[in-house]
Amino acid sequence: MSDQTSQEVIPPQQSQTGLPGGGGKPMSLGAYARPDRGLMAADLIAIALSAVWLLGVLIYFLFLRPPAEEGTQASFVLSMLAVFLPIALIWIGSTVVKTAKIMREESIRLQAAIDAMRNAYITQAQTTPIGVKPAVEKKLDEIVARQKQTESAIATFATTRDNRLPSTTTAQPALIQPGVPKGDSQPGLALGTPAASLAPALSVEDFIGGLNFPENENDAEGFRQLRRALADTNSGKLVRASQDVLTLLSHDGIYMDDLTPDRSRPELWRKFAQGQRGVEISGIGGIHDRSGLALTSGRMRADPVFRDAVHHFLRQFDRTFAKFAEVATDEDITRLADTRTARAFMLLGRVAGTFD
Repeated sequence: MSDQTSQEVIPPQQSQTGLPGGGGKPMSLGAYARPDRGLMAADLIAIALSAVWLLGVLIYFLFLRPPAEEGTQASFVLSMLAVFLPIALIWIGSTVVKTAKIMREESIRLQAAIDAMRNAYITQAQTTPIGVKPAVEKKLDEIVARQKQTESAIATFATTRDNRLPSTTTAQPALIQPGVPKGDSQPGLALGTPAASLAPALSVEDFIGGLNFPENENDAEGFRQLRRALADTNSGKLVRASQDVLTLLSHDGIYMDDLTPDRSRPELWRKFAQGQRGVEISGIGGIHDRSGLALTSGRMRADPVFRDAVHHFLRQFDRTFAKFAEVATDEDITRLADTRTARAFMLLGRVAGTFD
């Protein structure tokens, strides 16, 4: 008999839902809903107080009220207010108590719903396959790489050539040596020629690759091109100056891979190589990153070492690019404009006023 009584006391809803924060099935939104049990405690208290008040009023009017000559209409209204106004206040207080209790129960139900949704979100995040995100990132990197190739082809308007034809870009030296006619890659050697001049001429491919620097520690071809560019007398000065400014910029968290410059026509770069400056060639300064420009400008004003390194780099880029433009095609200029050294030139040239 006692077992049956205890089973009947437990509501079906509590036996099917788990406690918050504990085990069992997830709690539903109605787990904390109070069933309708008729009169609540506030109602019973209000009824009792009203009954006591009415009993007191009845005793007063029957036994304790002094005899009056004749009641007027005003005195009757005041008597009714004195009788029923306290009863109205009692029931208003009861209603306020019940409303506050209902609001607390609704707040508990909403909190339980929020906890259930949070637990469901955490569970879903933990069960999601981890390998999906790298696959998506890899696909996005491939799309970005293809987009850059397409933009480069559109900017240069380069005509397609038969792959079976030998490429003349790598055979052409990247920089015109002083006193060497254009197209003569093997001049006669005079007495006392330094050993560095005996090395083969730096190709356009190696020159551009050296200015872009290796992608990572496993980029063997990038390191080979960097060594070739450093070994060359003319390009080596620019590569070292570029290394200095890129290192200094990295101290402020400015990296060339994070900058996305606007692509400009090769004609503007050729005008720059011919000595034009100012607004006419401002299109080649395609860096518009506000934070990078602001940090670089502040560093230029506050750090004299950085300022000297920037001016030295700009001079070397000006001289070296002027020689490169004499032998480079439009496609070669576009490829060089996408290197890390060229992006540093765009950023530092804007800060130094080259394009003003």
